[in-house]
Amino acid sequence: MVRPSHGAWRAALASLTIAGALCAATPAAAATRTRPPASSLLQSRELWATVDVCNPPDERNTVGIRGSMPGDGRARDTMYMRFQLQYLQAKGGWASLARDGDSGFIALGGARTTRQGGTSFQLMGVKGRPAYTLRGVVTFQWRRGARVLHEVTRTTTAGHRSAADADPPGYSTAQCRIG
Repeated sequence: MVRPSHGAWRAALASLTIAGALCAATPAAAATRTRPPASSLLQSRELWATVDVCNPPDERNTVGIRGSMPGDGRARDTMYMRFQLQYLQAKGGWASLARDGDSGFIALGGARTTRQGGTSFQLMGVKGRPAYTLRGVVTFQWRRGARVLHEVTRTTTAGHRSAADADPPGYSTAQCRIG
């Protein structure tokens, strides 16, 4: 086995140190290493919304919405979700509930890793009226302080794995019928 001399090691180490300093000095290179580009966040398979509770026997007229969002790799950035309910109108098309169907933005914590969050809405059924179909809309935000870095909205879809609170466990659907 041939071993390089100490001089060769020092030269190789010096070139690595210089290359590392150049990369660190380049803002684009530094950003690439610490935070994925917005397009990868917004197209991530970890970005989804689902209905994970739909009128279970022990919580009548309750709809639970859960979302998942990827982190941007920076603990100082904060992730937020806003959960809203929409109903299917008789004439077609979706409309937001007039009241009590909006959670406002909820802070989930630092953006270093993927996080899930959710909320439930309990609705008052109206006797004699037909069942209505609901879906969730989740708005995701990545923030640094008060500044919104990225924002995207997703409607609920089926087939996702909730980390907690699905009823029954593992439940995931796009819509919920109440009535």
